[in-house]
Amino acid sequence: MEKNLIVTASPHIVDRSSTRRLMRNVIIALLPCVVASAWIFGLRALLVEAVAVFACVAFEYLYCYLMKKPIPVGDLSAVVTGLILAMNVPVTLPLWMVVLGSFVAIVITKQLFGGLGFNLANPALMGRLVLFGSFTGAMTNWTFPRTISGTDALAGATPLVAGQTDPLPVLDLFLGVHGGVLGETCALAILLGFIWLVATRTISPAIPLAYVGTVAVLALVFVGPSHVMLHVLGGGLLFGAVFMATDYVTSPFTLKGKIVFGIGLGIITWAIRYWGNMAEGVSYAILLMNLLVPYINDLTRQKPLGGAKKK
Repeated sequence: MEKNLIVTASPHIVDRSSTRRLMRNVIIALLPCVVASAWIFGLRALLVEAVAVFACVAFEYLYCYLMKKPIPVGDLSAVVTGLILAMNVPVTLPLWMVVLGSFVAIVITKQLFGGLGFNLANPALMGRLVLFGSFTGAMTNWTFPRTISGTDALAGATPLVAGQTDPLPVLDLFLGVHGGVLGETCALAILLGFIWLVATRTISPAIPLAYVGTVAVLALVFVGPSHVMLHVLGGGLLFGAVFMATDYVTSPFTLKGKIVFGIGLGIITWAIRYWGNMAEGVSYAILLMNLLVPYINDLTRQKPLGGAKKK
């Protein structure tokens, strides 16, 4: 009995969670999106994803090896970054651009700031934003199937652009039969991943629900009920809410903070979509709110038991 006696200071928390376990759960949650991307966009989607994962792991290994730092590729965080980055690019993106985005994500955004746990923004998100700013034409070269089972493909606008005048059927939006990046189109796949992440307690549902709920309410108020599903399913909202906004390092750690964070994301996303000159606003909303996370944590931190109230 004495061997089990805990003599350290509280809190006494016993948990089997580890970075590798958490990242493995995220990889499993992303698998439906991987399968859906290949089904919708063809086998080249798998090539883009494989190149992104390989490049992210290679850049992390090489950087840490050259800097004589511990090599953390075994924690699977670079694999997750590669998959999420691949989910944020179109299937037609040249592979050398995928490698460049991986370099920005791993070396510049993650490792130069100290590695996992020290980055100020989501690495995959920064990789996407750099690619979008540098190669806008390639990043908006959408391809999508003509029918659910068809092999024909055509280029066109995403539902958020075309859907303002000619909305797609909700079933097509839900199954992802429309233009967009690899991971954002199939809402069914994203929801399966969300259920897995919540069931395994990898993420809290607070941020995704607050984020999507805020956008849905604002869409209902400003454009009416007929366009709510378009704004929820027709862009990168669901994927961003589930897989990028919930990043441990760049999101608040208190429940109240998560709700504030999610509402802030929804307001900024809607402001960009409705008043800005871009149809999509998820990436910029997440980046802006990432920068506010330290302040949200400070303002929503619970008062320690017996501690003095803030004046």
